[in-house]
Amino acid sequence: MNNTFQFQDNIQFVKAVYYNFHPIPLPKPFKDGTGGMGKYAPEQGCIELYDSEGACAHLCVGRSFVKNILPMILDGKTRTYSQWRDTLYWKIRNSGFQSGQAVEVGQLDLMMLDILAQRAGKPLHRFLGAEKDWAAAYKGGGSLLLEDEELVDDMLRYVQEGYQTVKFKVGSSDGRDMERDIRRLKKVREAVGSRIGIAVDANQRWNVEDAHRFAKLAEPYDLAWFEEPIHAHDMNGIKQLKELGVPMPLAFGESMRIYYAYETYAEKGVDHLQPSIGRMSRIDDMLKIRDLARNKGITFSSGGRIYLNAIFGCLYGEDEMIEYHEPISKPVGKYTMFQPEERNGRFYCQPDLPGNPQRMDLEKLEKDGLLESKKVFYSEI
Repeated sequence: MNNTFQFQDNIQFVKAVYYNFHPIPLPKPFKDGTGGMGKYAPEQGCIELYDSEGACAHLCVGRSFVKNILPMILDGKTRTYSQWRDTLYWKIRNSGFQSGQAVEVGQLDLMMLDILAQRAGKPLHRFLGAEKDWAAAYKGGGSLLLEDEELVDDMLRYVQEGYQTVKFKVGSSDGRDMERDIRRLKKVREAVGSRIGIAVDANQRWNVEDAHRFAKLAEPYDLAWFEEPIHAHDMNGIKQLKELGVPMPLAFGESMRIYYAYETYAEKGVDHLQPSIGRMSRIDDMLKIRDLARNKGITFSSGGRIYLNAIFGCLYGEDEMIEYHEPISKPVGKYTMFQPEERNGRFYCQPDLPGNPQRMDLEKLEKDGLLESKKVFYSEI
């Protein structure tokens, strides 16, 4: 396996503290084409992971991370960064590299990178080689629960905030009401004008035939891209859509966890690759996918929590954007310390705080009744 990150620094994990959250409510329920109605942010809790040299990584992880990963790393052993992630990567192979456990191995990867950057006294993005402290962004939202005018108002606000590309959800009434989707698209295009990029996300709602029909109906509105119109693993369906002459770029990627899937996407004709930070089984895959897109001459962007996404966005070019999904991210953001600064369609990372500086504001969570419990775990030795 060709690895991008080959750090040989030794790491011994000695302690972890897990903070379990009550559900963090969203100000408004959110609905996309397939995911049901979300009333809460997905964050279940956060962890502090300490190494033997006193560094402490912080990250939001689920309760299954505590169950699956902590027993494997709090074993008193010292391994290099590369050994840790290779050992765990292959230990979870029978669960599958698309599994939740694979994602948890990627979360540990992120925390180890945080630790190594702290040791080096550098912000994580600079430790990984970034030459700038900002990331270009587009802004997404547009719940299917919004009335037409609410949707238009949100998209206009995004543009007024400095974003040149905006995105919203399609797939109304479980995909049966394309007339509503197209009506909303028409209204948004008329409101934001011809110079603003508009993308739509179907969240895998349709089959090939219906996705093609929607694409033809949407053609007059000059979409920047059409995101996940069909099942994310339907590689030959993607090829078929391209052969049918879908007139706008097709975007896929947030549902995949490993680099190899993106090679297949590119081969089948995907025009825009979209890995999601925090969902990858190996974090350097983000940069490998970026480079794959560059080599193939196709578009690249990344999704995921903005406070992580911005760090990696500093490693991208000016035309390689990160997504800021406001309706889901902002409610958690108010409990997040040392966030990157949102300004005029960009996110600016902290230039002088070592490692990944973002962490949950536990005091505020507790004050608001959202901190359920705390549990401490120690190494076997």
